[in-house]
Amino acid sequence: MSDYVKRTIVKEEVPSTHVDSPRLVKVYLPPGYNELLSYPVVYCQDGNDFFTMGRIATIANQLILEEGIEPFLIVGVSVERSKRTSEYAATGSRNEAYKRFFTGELLPYIEERYPVRRDSSARVLAGDSLGGTVSLHLALDRPDLFGRVLSLSGAFFQTTQDQLAQAESLSWLNIWMVVGLDETAVETHTGTYDFVHWNRLAKNVLEQKGAAISYREKPGDHVWGLWQKELPDGLRHFFPALRL
Repeated sequence: MSDYVKRTIVKEEVPSTHVDSPRLVKVYLPPGYNELLSYPVVYCQDGNDFFTMGRIATIANQLILEEGIEPFLIVGVSVERSKRTSEYAATGSRNEAYKRFFTGELLPYIEERYPVRRDSSARVLAGDSLGGTVSLHLALDRPDLFGRVLSLSGAFFQTTQDQLAQAESLSWLNIWMVVGLDETAVETHTGTYDFVHWNRLAKNVLEQKGAAISYREKPGDHVWGLWQKELPDGLRHFFPALRL
């Protein structure tokens, strides 16, 4: 187990003209990291939560060392709690600025400094709740940049449903989704929502539009206790074990 705990995490500050500058990010480097190679990358909203409550770096180490999945980088993007809804919600006042920061400043910053692949199939956007929302909308806005989304109880409310319905085809999208069966009355800053209902609606329209979708409902509530347990399966979906 000791190998899994030896994680290499670099802290960076990404300058920005779109959001409050600079934005702190944590970058996980996989075991055996080599700048002469190239790596896929997982971009996590709520980056600090993914590293602390989600234990994503430890999980990644275990999957790479024990199961032989392809090594990948993880970029965890921090967010201020007081601004999270305005940045992540599709109707939030800072949402457009945050998405411009993500595509126009964060991506170039990481890609200039780390040997990550630059095609849409090598980038995974990961998020929980509203983090899942902004991840999906980043992909919907820029399918040339993002083709893969890992959603932990995504907040796919009416604005998201409308944008999904307007899409002609989503055959370019590969999305992994989980929602907890106890998430039928989740209290948020903007009201109480039935996440199971909204995730089922999203699943249906994603299927109709031809997206590659892996969907599951599991016992659990809108908490990291559920999401941390499901995260390994989500990562395995995008990074299958390498054949020896």
